[in-house]
Amino acid sequence: MKLKKYLTIALSAVMVTVALTGCSSSSDKSSSDDEGSVYYLSFKPEQEEQWKKVAKTYEDKTGVKVKIVTAASGKYEETLKSEIAKDDAPTLFQINGPVGYQNWKEYTADLKDSELYKHLLNEDLAIKDGDGVYGIPYVEEGYGIIYNEAIMNKYFKLDGAKAKSMDEINSFKKLKEVTEDMQSKKDKLGIDGVFASTSLTPGEDWRWQTHLANLPVYYEYKDKDVKDLDKIDFKYAAQYKNIFDLYINNSTCKPTLLGSKTVTDSMAEFALGKAAMVQNGNWAWSQISEVDGNTVKENEIKFMPIYTGVDGEEKQGLCIGTENYFSVNNKASEADQKATKDFINWMFTSDEGKDLVTNELGFIAPFDTFSEDEAPQDPLAKEVIKYLGNKELYNVDWNFTTFPSQTFKDDFGAALLEYCNGNMKWNDVKKQVVEEWSSEKEASK
Repeated sequence: MKLKKYLTIALSAVMVTVALTGCSSSSDKSSSDDEGSVYYLSFKPEQEEQWKKVAKTYEDKTGVKVKIVTAASGKYEETLKSEIAKDDAPTLFQINGPVGYQNWKEYTADLKDSELYKHLLNEDLAIKDGDGVYGIPYVEEGYGIIYNEAIMNKYFKLDGAKAKSMDEINSFKKLKEVTEDMQSKKDKLGIDGVFASTSLTPGEDWRWQTHLANLPVYYEYKDKDVKDLDKIDFKYAAQYKNIFDLYINNSTCKPTLLGSKTVTDSMAEFALGKAAMVQNGNWAWSQISEVDGNTVKENEIKFMPIYTGVDGEEKQGLCIGTENYFSVNNKASEADQKATKDFINWMFTSDEGKDLVTNELGFIAPFDTFSEDEAPQDPLAKEVIKYLGNKELYNVDWNFTTFPSQTFKDDFGAALLEYCNGNMKWNDVKKQVVEEWSSEKEASK
């Protein structure tokens, strides 16, 4: 009996020890899990390496795992739909404005109490719903027509030049006159065309079906004093056609070849001095500067507004705004949500994070944590800041965040390609835009 009692006590002691060991192990794992991790699904392929550097810096500093995945150009929504359904879903993703919020509001955490939101210079820029804040803008950007000042100055010195300086080009009429003259003298200028190729490969056409399309929508909204419309007239379709035709008819290649061109092709043409101008945003500097054989010098790359022939455009500036809003996945664990909020707060409030935001990502950040001397110093960002400070000009808002859907944009791009190939009349393109805007807005309700 004594032996049996002893064995029972001993066995109980072993079981308690095992249980305690198990609890200790579980507790250690819980402690590790409590750190959480970050998974950011990035929007911009051109900044993939920069984002990975940000992630590595934070990991090295904190030990918190930060995973960066970059969606292919024009495939963000599609990629997000695929990734969000996985067990290891993004903890941090992007919505592109009010329409994007409607698509993803089931997954967006309320960020009104987050540290980052408290530092936003203009809280009206955030995506809100009732009392909640579900998207925080993290960068202001600008786009327009980028030009190579060296090539332009070479043209201005030619006999019979239609202008003597960039100051004279402040309307579509003058831009067209100069462009067509330059195209006729392209051999003298040593270029293949005035404009780099208008990339219309599916997924590479966002500069036209989104960014360029913003201008006619901006002016229609402005005329009607609204911020969104269920139906548009495409009132400024003729003005859109003005500049689009100028691009495709005074380019480095024929309009019928544009379906095979990518943004990378276009930016390389500009970087190598084969074109004098290209439409893009301040984010393009990293692409231009990194092209092997780049001939464009930092002090010779400038912006001009996209003139289309609208009355009063002499006072028009760049298209400045954002479609970049951070949202945190509310389906992620509390630890992962906290880790994600800590990560983005570090990026925009710590000295190390701000340095990466400014000098690696090249962001013009909309937070009160940045001083004037912490603004990006790359040439195109400096141009955007210059236009932001020019009180004599009005800048064009980014209204494309209200476009009905990605389907609408993709179909618009496809129609533009058919137009370039001679398979579609402009009036049919206009009709499609008007009809699909209405039907896609209705479908989104």
